[in-house]
Amino acid sequence: MEEVAPAFASVRFQAQEAEQGLLGTIEKNINSFFDPVATGLGDFVFAEVTVFGTGFPWIVAWLVLAGLVFTLYFGFIQVRGLKLALQVLRGRHSKSDDPGEITHFQALTSAVSGTVGLGNIAGVGVAVTIGGAGATFWMVLCGLLGMASKFTECTLGVRYRDYHPDGSVSGGPMQYLRKGVAERLPGAAGAYLGRILAGLAAIMVLFFGLGGGNMFQANQTVSQIRNSAGGEDGPFAGDGSALIMGVVLAVVVGAVIVGGIKSIGRVTSRLVPAMAIIYVAACLIVILFNITAVPAAFGEIFSGAFTGEGVVGGVIGALIVGFTRAAFSNEAGLGSAPIAHSAVKTKYPATEGLVALFEPFIDTVVICTMTALTIVIADTGYWNDSKAEYAANGTAVDGVTVTSEAFETVIPWFPHVLTVAVVLFAISTMITWAYYGQKAWSHLFGRSKVSERIFQLIFCTFIVMGAVLSFGSVLAFTDAVLFLLALINIIGLYLLAPVVKRELARFRQSLHSRGDVTEPAAADEPV
Repeated sequence: MEEVAPAFASVRFQAQEAEQGLLGTIEKNINSFFDPVATGLGDFVFAEVTVFGTGFPWIVAWLVLAGLVFTLYFGFIQVRGLKLALQVLRGRHSKSDDPGEITHFQALTSAVSGTVGLGNIAGVGVAVTIGGAGATFWMVLCGLLGMASKFTECTLGVRYRDYHPDGSVSGGPMQYLRKGVAERLPGAAGAYLGRILAGLAAIMVLFFGLGGGNMFQANQTVSQIRNSAGGEDGPFAGDGSALIMGVVLAVVVGAVIVGGIKSIGRVTSRLVPAMAIIYVAACLIVILFNITAVPAAFGEIFSGAFTGEGVVGGVIGALIVGFTRAAFSNEAGLGSAPIAHSAVKTKYPATEGLVALFEPFIDTVVICTMTALTIVIADTGYWNDSKAEYAANGTAVDGVTVTSEAFETVIPWFPHVLTVAVVLFAISTMITWAYYGQKAWSHLFGRSKVSERIFQLIFCTFIVMGAVLSFGSVLAFTDAVLFLLALINIIGLYLLAPVVKRELARFRQSLHSRGDVTEPAAADEPV
């Protein structure tokens, strides 16, 4: 994506290059094959429209507009539904024998583990460097709007999920596009269109699952460990060590994903809170050590949002960068998260839609804001130099270094903490995307134990490949494919929004009339 949209280059693909020799030659040849494909697709997906003289990726506008539409359509559900969502998350309105596989909390942590990652660390560094402190305000706004999109798609994920004889379930865009579109557009044409859209969604999820959700995560994990241990002069220099680390990662991830969503839910329900606590605690340390600078930092964030001083493109530039980084971080509207949320134990689809409200809130409103506030408060020379350099020459921003330098002003040994955070983020992301990819694989090639084991073997093999090779063009291609999914997914969300509204009304009616949501709905209630 760096080639097609340098101003908003994705930090996902600042990947290490393979060593020269056979591996380097293989990587070069594969990248050469994918270069024209990745460039062509990226030119379309990340094409920019001009807004007051500043380029704005249309796919980001598409995501933000959807968040605004669903916010209005559901009456600011992200505000009005939070209390009820918290009750559901705590298990107040569910039973252990409800249909599904995992609890609401496990479904939430499984989905959050797929979005919280390098974008929250390096992506925010890019945002506040290119868009200034004011970009933080727009990131938060985009995150709040994204909550409504997550509510919509995750309710649909449960509403149209498939139930299997062994008690497991499958849900996500593959199901609600296939079933929902056919339901809303009766006849052969609607059924055919639904199958086509579902098939395309599965292909896109599978591609990104193997690339961005797998290879890139392994690559960045190895790179961070290597850099924190002395770089090329350290003990982890060379392809041999990268291969060993890749095998270790593959074994760890493989041991979790073989157990299915129940195993994934158990691991992420512990891993996600742990990594969030570690990272947020580090942010709070920096903030507390500079507590007197907090009011000025908030003032800079709010004033920069509406003045855009010193930012390329002014206030519109700050807005665009903030929206872009938030959309890339929380993935609201992309259709990936409903796959994990669909496995929840519930009789009422709207309950998981409500729980999903917390996902963009945690990812963007909390973690991204904490990172941005840390950078603004630290006000390092590197950050200021990077802003000046970008304004003058449009030089690419090293977001990881911007964030790391901010932490080092108070925590000199922070690179080691960052290494732990990156490793935890990467492992949790790989685990979740293995599940997403497996569901897409099953949709395309059939569901059986043999088929699932074949995919899991392929997925773990790609972890090892990603640790040794970067395949930059392949990863750029998968990133573009994931955001292309948003185009298809949101069209489906618009068509099916009335179904979501009926499901929300059904859940609320059950609370009002029976006082216990676990009672089955009457047969004549709307669905």
